[in-house]
Amino acid sequence: MARSKEHGMDATDPTDGMSAVRRAYLETARTARDLLAEPAVAAAWHAPGALDLMTVGDLAGHLAGQAFLVPRALAEPVPAAHRTPVPLLDYYAAVRWIGSAPDHPVNVGIRRAGAEAGAAGPQALIARTTSTVAALGRALPAEPADRLVHLPHGPWTLRLDDFLVSRMMELAVHADDLAFSVGLPTPPIPAAGLDTVIRLLTRLSVRRHGPTALLRTLARAERAPATVAAF
Repeated sequence: MARSKEHGMDATDPTDGMSAVRRAYLETARTARDLLAEPAVAAAWHAPGALDLMTVGDLAGHLAGQAFLVPRALAEPVPAAHRTPVPLLDYYAAVRWIGSAPDHPVNVGIRRAGAEAGAAGPQALIARTTSTVAALGRALPAEPADRLVHLPHGPWTLRLDDFLVSRMMELAVHADDLAFSVGLPTPPIPAAGLDTVIRLLTRLSVRRHGPTALLRTLARAERAPATVAAF
């Protein structure tokens, strides 16, 4: 069975032909949708969230946006000049939000998009997220294994499964942010999704800090650096 070069998961499930990454993405997106439906989220909608300059509603909108971005990417034509996909780690080396200040235009845009997604309120966001994830559950299995997507928010083309890995990471991280914001336990991310997210964050951390720093953080806390954050 073929395997993904980026995340190491089996590329396809022989029962229905859908890649393991796509299945894990859908499971993770459903977990995020269930968190959005928690009454504690709606009750704190206008309260400050765990992230600077974002309310709980803004953060909920940003979390849901990791589902909304996928059909947008699928609908975006891939320009002839961008038919060669960028490896996922190279994509993260190029994005402008990593290490940028809160008032950087890219971060302002991220916050604005989250606020716009949540502006109609919790029930509307839950309904939109539910319908989007359901539609993706029908669309993703039908996409070819070598499907490329050209991202609507940057000049990059990625393999669809690599793009979904990036969205899974966002779903996992921001589900934790949202749950923490409203005093809920972080929802358990399905094992396949969590495995993929941790692998990605580990590789990003090693690239940023070096393997010794990560090794010491995991095994030798007494001489570990203060942080090995991936970004």
